[in-house]
Amino acid sequence: APAIPVIDQAYSKLSNSITVEWRAVPGATNYMLTAQDGDSFVETIVKNSPGTLTGLKPATLYRITVRSINPGGKSQPSPFRKVKTVLAAPILSVHSPSCDSIAVSWKAVYMAAGFSVSLMRSDGLGRMLKQNTTNTSLIFTNLDPGTLYTVKAYAWNANGMPGDDFTYNQRTSPNAPVDVKVAFNSGTLRAVVSWMPTEGALTYSVTVSSGLQKLRCNTSSASCMVPSLQCSSEYDVSVTAHNDAGSSEPTDAVSLKTIPCAPGNISIEEDEPGHLLVSWSSVRLGRYYVVFVKSDDGLEVHCNTSHTRCHFQSDCGFTYFISVFAYNKAGQSPLGEVLNYTTAPCCPSDFSAVFVSSDTVRVTWAPVRGADLYVTRAVGGSGVVLCRDTATACSLSALQCSTPYNITVHSFSEARGSSTSCAPHYVATAPCSPEIKNISKEGPSVISVQWQPNNEEAMYVVTARGEAGLWHCTSTRNSCTLMDLPCGSAFSVSAIARSPAGQSLPSYSIPLETAPCCPNDLILTQVTQSVTNISWSVGRGAQTYVTTLESPKGQAKCHTLQTYCLLGCITCGTNYTVSLRAISETGLTSSCTYQGYSSS
Repeated sequence: APAIPVIDQAYSKLSNSITVEWRAVPGATNYMLTAQDGDSFVETIVKNSPGTLTGLKPATLYRITVRSINPGGKSQPSPFRKVKTVLAAPILSVHSPSCDSIAVSWKAVYMAAGFSVSLMRSDGLGRMLKQNTTNTSLIFTNLDPGTLYTVKAYAWNANGMPGDDFTYNQRTSPNAPVDVKVAFNSGTLRAVVSWMPTEGALTYSVTVSSGLQKLRCNTSSASCMVPSLQCSSEYDVSVTAHNDAGSSEPTDAVSLKTIPCAPGNISIEEDEPGHLLVSWSSVRLGRYYVVFVKSDDGLEVHCNTSHTRCHFQSDCGFTYFISVFAYNKAGQSPLGEVLNYTTAPCCPSDFSAVFVSSDTVRVTWAPVRGADLYVTRAVGGSGVVLCRDTATACSLSALQCSTPYNITVHSFSEARGSSTSCAPHYVATAPCSPEIKNISKEGPSVISVQWQPNNEEAMYVVTARGEAGLWHCTSTRNSCTLMDLPCGSAFSVSAIARSPAGQSLPSYSIPLETAPCCPNDLILTQVTQSVTNISWSVGRGAQTYVTTLESPKGQAKCHTLQTYCLLGCITCGTNYTVSLRAISETGLTSSCTYQGYSSS
C-alpha cells in the first residue's frame, strides 16, 4: 500500500465544497478525499492535489482526510483537518417599487451575522452602491429609471468571513412618458396618442376613460391608435410605460373631447308660405350647428347658428333635402338623418279662360313645379263647378248663363297637398237666351216682337230671316218692331241677347208669314156682252185669288187657283168696282183694289 499523505491546507470558498491540498505520495495513482460530519460523510477520488469535495452543507464543520491509492491498495487516512464550509448565499427577491428604486429582500441565512448587498448599473456606468445590514431587506433609491442594474449579495459569519454571493439583474421600472399628444380623427372616431419614448420601457399602455367606459391600447412603439370612441364624449387620456420591472405612474390625464353626435329630433315646418323653420335637439359638446338645405334643382344654402333652429326662404313646388351637423374644436359630427320636405306646389300662372259655348268655358294655365293634379273650381250662381285633371287644361260645363263666376285653379301634390292663396279669376257667362212671348202685326209690313227679359244690362237683337233677306231690330227692353217686311214672304224670327260677356244662344225660332202681295197687273177683257175675262200677274205668296166685280146692280165673284177668271152675268152699261183678294196657303189675305170697270 502507498504512504499516507499529509494535508497541507484545506479551505472552503463555496458553501457546498471544501478544497484540499496535500503533498504527493510516490507511487500513488489516485487519492480519496473524505469529508465527515458526524455519521455522514462524502467521498471523492481525484488524480492530483488539489482536490475538491462537493455536495456539502453550508456553514458545517467537516473532518477532512486524504488516502493515497495504488494497485496495491489504499493507505491509511491522513491526519484530519477540520474545515467549516462558508455561509450559503442569500436567495434574493428583487423588484423595482418605483422608477428610481430597487427593493431587495431575502430569507435569513444559517449562521449569518450580517449581509453585504451591492448594486451597479449593468452597463458599468456610474458608481457602485453598497450596503451592509443585519436585516433581511433594504432599498436602493435615487436610481435611474428604466435602467438595468446588477445586484450582488452575500452573508458573512461572526468571524467576518463572507459566504457565497448571489447575483441578480434587475431593471428599474420606467419613468412616465412625457409630451403626450392626442390627434383625433373625426371621420373614424379614432384617436392617435403619441409621446416621447422613455428609457427602459418595453411596452406602453394607453388608457382612455370616460365614466364607466374604459378603452385600452397596448404597443411597443411611441404611438397608439384608440378606436371605437363615442361622439359627444369627453375622455381622459393617460399613458403608462411598462418593462419587466413594472409600470410607471400614469401620465397626467390629457383631456380629449370627441366630435359631437349628429343632432336628432329634426323637425321641419313651413310656418308661413315661403319660410321653412328647421329645429333640432341640442347636442352635448356641440359649440355651433350648420344646417344644409339642398333643393332638387341642385341649389344649396346653409345656416350657421349656436341655437337649435334656423329659418330658410323656400319656393313653392320644390323638394328640399335637409341635414344638420354639429361642430366643435374636434370637428364635424357624423351625418345624421337626412330629411326631405316638399313645399306645396305653386299656384298656376298664365291663366286663360275661353268660352267654347255659352255654358262651357275652357280654362288653361302653365304647368307648375311639384303639381301632380290640378283642381279647377268655379263659384257662382247657385253652386260650385269642379274639374280635376292632371293636364293643364279643364273645361267647366253646365255653367249658368248671365252669371259671374270666380274661377280658381289649385295645384295638388301627394307630398304636401294643395297650393294655397291662389288668386281667383273673374269670368262672366254670356247672357241667357231670350224667350219670344208674342209676335203681332202692327201693319202690313210692320211686326212687333215681345220676349221675356231675363238678363241684366243686355242688348236684345231680333232677326227675321227668310228668302227675302234679313231684317233686324234691337232693344234693351222687352220688345222691338220689325219694319218694312216684304209681302208674301216667310220668315223665321229669333232673338239673341248681347252683353260685354258675350252673346247668348238664339231663342227658339217663331215662324212668320206676311200677307201675300197684290198682283201688279190686272187686265179686264169683255169676252161677250155678259162675260168678262179678268187676268192678273202672280202675287207673291198667294195661292188662290178671289176677284169681284161689284155694282149697285149686283156682283160677280170668282175664286180660283189661276191667274185669270171668267165672270158672267155682267150687265151692260154698268160701272163695276174691281177688287181682288190674294190668299196665301195659310189663309192670310191681302185685299187689292183696282181701277173701276165699265161694261159696254
